[in-house]
Amino acid sequence: MKKTGFFEKMAHYATTFTGSTPAFIIAFFVIIIWLVTGPIFNFSDTWQLVINTGTTIITFLMVFLIQRTQNKDSKAVHLKLNELVASLQGPSNRMVDVEDLSEDELDLLAVYYKHLAALARTEKDLSVSHSIDGAQKLHKFKHGLNGNKPA
Repeated sequence: MKKTGFFEKMAHYATTFTGSTPAFIIAFFVIIIWLVTGPIFNFSDTWQLVINTGTTIITFLMVFLIQRTQNKDSKAVHLKLNELVASLQGPSNRMVDVEDLSEDELDLLAVYYKHLAALARTEKDLSVSHSIDGAQKLHKFKHGLNGNKPA
């Protein structure tokens, strides 16, 4: 059941419209009209202030609108990725909600994945996929590093 408030509807409409061709055409013609009226107003300070004030206000509002849209989209992508990670057998479920980790924790995970990539480069079969834990265990087993010899 989709329930959205007034602000969410307006933000969605504004985001959709401002990213459209008609919005670009309107903005382009506003600039053209402003330029054409320059000689009429003798390129006065007031004439310049009109465009400066207008673009500053629009830019200020668009920053917040774009950030809001980006946050919502990012949250949706994270939820979709979490669903994929949680539903698949191979990936580590520790990766669910990884976006909530600190910067240092994310850097540590990046080191693990660089290690995983290095292990994957040693595979003869390019279609083999591993989680961090599984890859380390398999790598140790393959190379007899845990006392067990591969069969």
